[in-house]
Amino acid sequence: MQLTVWTYEGPPHVGAMRVATGMKGLHYVLHAPQGDTYADLLFTMIERRDHRPPVTYTTFQARDLGKDTAELFKTAAREAYDRFQPQAMIVGASCTAELIQDDPAGLAETMGLACPVIPLELPSYSRKENWGASETFYQLVRGLADKERRPPPAVGEAGPRRPRANILGPTALGFRHRDDVVEISRLLGQLGIDVNVVAPMGATPADLVRLGEADFNICLYPEIAAQACSWLERTFRQKTVKTVPIGVNATREFVSEVCQVAGVMMPGAVDQGRMGWWSRSVDSTYLTGKRVFIFGDATHAVAAARVASEELGFKVVGLGCYNREFAREIRAAAEKYGVDPLITDDYLVVEEAIEAAAPELVLGTQMERHIAKRLRLPCAVISAPVHVQDFPARYSPQMGFEGANVLFDTWVHPLVMGLEEHLLTMFREDFEFSDAAGPSHLGHASAAHAPVPAMAEAAAPAVAVAETAPATPQPGGWTDEALAELGKIPFFVRGKARRNTERYAAEHGVATITRETLYEAKAHYAR
Repeated sequence: MQLTVWTYEGPPHVGAMRVATGMKGLHYVLHAPQGDTYADLLFTMIERRDHRPPVTYTTFQARDLGKDTAELFKTAAREAYDRFQPQAMIVGASCTAELIQDDPAGLAETMGLACPVIPLELPSYSRKENWGASETFYQLVRGLADKERRPPPAVGEAGPRRPRANILGPTALGFRHRDDVVEISRLLGQLGIDVNVVAPMGATPADLVRLGEADFNICLYPEIAAQACSWLERTFRQKTVKTVPIGVNATREFVSEVCQVAGVMMPGAVDQGRMGWWSRSVDSTYLTGKRVFIFGDATHAVAAARVASEELGFKVVGLGCYNREFAREIRAAAEKYGVDPLITDDYLVVEEAIEAAAPELVLGTQMERHIAKRLRLPCAVISAPVHVQDFPARYSPQMGFEGANVLFDTWVHPLVMGLEEHLLTMFREDFEFSDAAGPSHLGHASAAHAPVPAMAEAAAPAVAVAETAPATPQPGGWTDEALAELGKIPFFVRGKARRNTERYAAEHGVATITRETLYEAKAHYAR
């Protein structure tokens, strides 16, 4: 076990909470000490939900450990049922409560509550959040789905019926899950397919009872739904659509797979968004060959690498994930792009890898956003964990053809803004860009009457030097002329140019780095 400032995943009971919070009519009784209720903030503050999670904590304290904590759990479970009257309950222990071994599952079985109670065994010290969500959803599906349910006849009294699909995997606190479900449901409607159940998000225990009435399942988020889909396939003989529709090419393949599984004709025309058209335009050549480093959950990371490489012409220089259960998928994708797979949950290792790869764009989680900011690199978020700004009020899916539009905007804008910042920096000494020039729309005459604050005038050169000044190499330092020339290099490759120049100076015994040294180093490494 390792202490850390940041973590990509919480303990497995947080994953169970994501499932419970996404559903309706389900209540979670969590055997946990006082202090483990912090998880509420994940939903009310970060996801901006207007109600707290459907969770009852036993909240035992240190003084309770000498008493009967098992009785505390039973009392909490009874009171939770009496107060909330849920259709079903799940019971389990937090990582701390697991140590006192009260066995919530066994205790719940002896209570005779008037609703189904699903026990959860979530090993907190060997598993993490995504696995906890997957296991919870699997146990709910296995415990509640009516094994006698089957789809209605393909042809009824009113004629042929439309195929039905279950959309499985979206949860609370998921990255754009809400909007992905809307987009994929709309796409299925265009294909002539009805949605039977969306779960866990928005579903009730009663909805899980009728999962068997669908013709097939769509595994939208494998980290959450793969295990449940496998059980449904074995139990109900339902086929599973496994293509994750992120990006134009993957969405086309998703449509093809759905049509094949559902037995419907491929549509003649489907709105495929604007990304494909723009990627073929002359303006998109600015993107060609941009070096991109990708890290996140395995599903989003693999999909992002494909979009970056096939649809935007980027060069993937790093690829990794934090959920080790999907390491095989990451290794296969990394081999395809000729990079070493990075499978770790240590953000410091990720930071070192990003710095070594010297990318021009980072696609990652909230952690990589912070790392890229420190390294002065453009970044776009593609995967959980994320903060409040990545739960937008607007419609912003990642999946489907509209999701491809969102991806394009989200990824390209940091690069365009980076180019703009570089141009402003490069021309900051030009008379038209000088602080003393005044606003251009007021005319040049306004500059003569617009005094420049002495403090700002004095601070401006210092800021410029702070932005561009590198660390002094071991032998010697940089001349002012060399620093000025270094500042003209785009900020997203400036760090690499600085390191190469300092290494060249050290290897060749150059005492002072001049402008000529900078260009000699550039020519040396170009060879």
